[in-house]
Amino acid sequence: MKELVKKDILYPELSYKIVGILYDVYNELGYGYQEKYYEKAIARSFEKEKLDYKEQLHVPFELKKGDKFSKKNIDQVYGYLKAKNLKLGIIAQFAPNGLKFKRIVNIK
Repeated sequence: MKELVKKDILYPELSYKIVGILYDVYNELGYGYQEKYYEKAIARSFEKEKLDYKEQLHVPFELKKGDKFSKKNIDQVYGYLKAKNLKLGIIAQFAPNGLKFKRIVNIK
């Protein structure tokens, strides 16, 4: 099997798993719920997949409804990364036209 992982991508396997969970939750719930319902569904999926996580902490797990990533939200995730000395965050939006996600990298 051909290796699909690029050497310059941070945490490719974990990112793939997390994004897969986000798509599964979106496909199950669809659009229109409050953020807390998506958070609970994602937390259940993380537990099922045995992924360690913490809820409602100032860390780079950021979930938003809507159809665009605002600079404020991206800056907020980047700030979390810097404050916690972490390398990668994923911001996700459950939009009317589907799931959108963006990887935020702390390069410093």
